[in-house]
Amino acid sequence: MVKSMTGYARAEHHTEQYDGVVEIRCYNSKNLDMALHIARAYLPLEDRIKAAVAGRIHRGRVEMRFDIKVLQEEQQAFDIDWVRARAFRDALHQLQRELKIQGEISLEMLIGAGGIIKPAESERDMDPIWPVVQDCLEEALASLERMRQREGETLAADLRQRLETIENHLKHIERASDGMLDIYRAKLLDRIQALTQGQMEIDPGRVAQEAAFLADRCDISEELVRAASHLEQFRRILAGEPPAGRKLNFLLQEFNREFNTMGAKTSQTEIAHRVVELKCELEKIREQVQNIE
Repeated sequence: MVKSMTGYARAEHHTEQYDGVVEIRCYNSKNLDMALHIARAYLPLEDRIKAAVAGRIHRGRVEMRFDIKVLQEEQQAFDIDWVRARAFRDALHQLQRELKIQGEISLEMLIGAGGIIKPAESERDMDPIWPVVQDCLEEALASLERMRQREGETLAADLRQRLETIENHLKHIERASDGMLDIYRAKLLDRIQALTQGQMEIDPGRVAQEAAFLADRCDISEELVRAASHLEQFRRILAGEPPAGRKLNFLLQEFNREFNTMGAKTSQTEIAHRVVELKCELEKIREQVQNIE
């Protein structure tokens, strides 16, 4: 069953230490294109997140937003810039001497310089956080898949109906193209009679030969057979396993090629009108297929 490329899902997961929330939005796109919005501290999880998404989604623009809150923050460590502290202390002593300023150099003065005491730069361990992110992600992806499947069923139902319309037009064209040899023979005789005004004897064998030549040039039986084959394959893809969008797009190109050839070959008004209807229906199908994964 085909899936839609559009959808939205949100999931939450909570533990004693972490709160996790994820939102996923999907849009149409020719390829799989992922955008991840997550705090810089959790960027080491990016590859794991994208790998999990790529295992479930094959095509489309996927935008993910993660919000992770630490409820029990580990003890924060700090680094002291001893070089800066000593340099600032020496500068203060120099000011005292040069300006003859009395007083003690206090700790507050040193800290006021800024940059002497800084949070220690340590790489956060992602292993305790990943289960929270993974649970949120799996729940959101499952919800997203259900939504995309429902929309895919709606799209498939519409496409099947349009395929029936195309099939009916093709049946009308096939009936209208029956007896083309007799039609061209009659037209050829009428044209010869009009040109010669009945003053020349007409060779029936030559007329039959020319009529057969014209009928062969305008024969669309091969195009009708191929179009019927494309219809059958289109239906199989709709009923098969996703992803199906690329295959359906390719089949639409094949349909268009057959319909263009039919229109170029035929001289019958009814068939020409049917070909126009076919191409209009094909364009509607093309618009729907753009939404399929």
